[in-house]
Amino acid sequence: MSDLEKEKSGTATRKPKKPRPPRQPMPAQAPEDRARNFQEVPYGYTPELAMIEASRCLDCKNPKCVAGCPVNVDIPGFIRLIQQGKFIESARHLKEQNALPAICGRVCPQEEQCEKVCIIGIKNEPVAVGRLERFVADYERNSGAVTIPELPPSTGKRIAVIGAGPAGLTAAGDLVRMGHEVTVFEALQEPGGVLIYVIPEFRLPKEIVKAEVDYLRQMGVNFVMDYVVGRNATIQELLNEEGYHAVFIGSGAGLPAFLRIPGENLVGVYSANEYLTRSNLMKSYLFPKYDTPPIRRQRVAVVGGGNVAMDAARTALRLGGDVHIVYRRAKEQMPARVEEIHHAEEEGVQMKLLTNPKRILGDERHRVTGIECIQMELGEPDDSGRRSPVPVEGSEFVLEVDTVVIAIGNNPNPLIPQTMPDLAVSRWGTIVVDEDTMATTVPGVFAAGDIVSGAATVISAMGQARTAAATINRYVLGEEVTFPPVPEK
Repeated sequence: MSDLEKEKSGTATRKPKKPRPPRQPMPAQAPEDRARNFQEVPYGYTPELAMIEASRCLDCKNPKCVAGCPVNVDIPGFIRLIQQGKFIESARHLKEQNALPAICGRVCPQEEQCEKVCIIGIKNEPVAVGRLERFVADYERNSGAVTIPELPPSTGKRIAVIGAGPAGLTAAGDLVRMGHEVTVFEALQEPGGVLIYVIPEFRLPKEIVKAEVDYLRQMGVNFVMDYVVGRNATIQELLNEEGYHAVFIGSGAGLPAFLRIPGENLVGVYSANEYLTRSNLMKSYLFPKYDTPPIRRQRVAVVGGGNVAMDAARTALRLGGDVHIVYRRAKEQMPARVEEIHHAEEEGVQMKLLTNPKRILGDERHRVTGIECIQMELGEPDDSGRRSPVPVEGSEFVLEVDTVVIAIGNNPNPLIPQTMPDLAVSRWGTIVVDEDTMATTVPGVFAAGDIVSGAATVISAMGQARTAAATINRYVLGEEVTFPPVPEK
């Protein structure tokens, strides 16, 4: 009996399925080395590691990972090309949905999005989507193979984008691909928003952000720096006097929140935004090469438990400080990515958990000398099942520090709403939009990102911006778009 006959008759011996390889770790600097330099921590996959990791993908017919991605990247599609060794083609396929893949591959919480719903992750570790995304984007850039896609004929429509952060860059990239003339207005001296002034070099090298921005420039996006909308010009002036057909607001949430405890006005207290901007954008860590006043301190307390708190703590560590994270909840309640917490602990950041600041102490020169804290314990679960921290009576203690960095979140800057009476905002200061279209209460004006949702992730801002860009395209081409009514006051 031939092999074909055996197979048809069912008597052929089936070869056992080859087990899929485990999730491939990403090579990285040793903790003792990276804790004293600002070079990127992970080295990234080699082509060999990337192909092994890509081979783990099941190429599902109904890929849940795509639905789990805020920008709906064709994840099986770009991974399939990696399996075939077509790395450049994979990067270009990826860029059809994501204008910033090298950035997203580094800073997006894939473990809470696409990887969380990966089918193979039910019984094993999920496919490392973020690491593969980073690999192909880096491979294309390092190979000098980045090409500008063919753009459609100009529509003659002009779009103003306010803010050069993740939302603004994404909207600009999508709109210019649709044939519109796009100008991005940015208040700071460099485009990138949180990507350039908050996220540290060791987590997101600035040359990568600049390369992604340069890619948009080559596609035709115009950037105007040091331009504060609401001061240099209002949105109505951009629409009525400057000839823009629509305006996209992606100004983020850059107004830092504080604890409102005694001592926050002392010398040595920073918001995380200021602390990280001094280091990242203004390169204080390279003083005196850069004349930004240095922020090197001996003993640093960072208050907060999110990714920005980890960024500030790991930056302070690299500047030579003895660093504590002060967080009022338990470790498992920290909103930071598990990977970031792990890296911080590996590098030597100390965790003061279930600890809440009461006041900041200073000397006769009004300089920080310590932070008085109280121990907390988790109380009974509330209706949602979450256990809130409650103070332990008589447990106060002083942590001796010379610097306190407050990293408990940010609020939207009120400047733009203050100059637009018909622009509805929530009680938190965020702009009210129709979530299906990202249209505001002002005709021709759209918004997305942290200015809408409050401080959130890079990828969620990008997802909203893609929705807004699609709506703007319909609006400027004459299709009907419904704008929410202005709420009665």
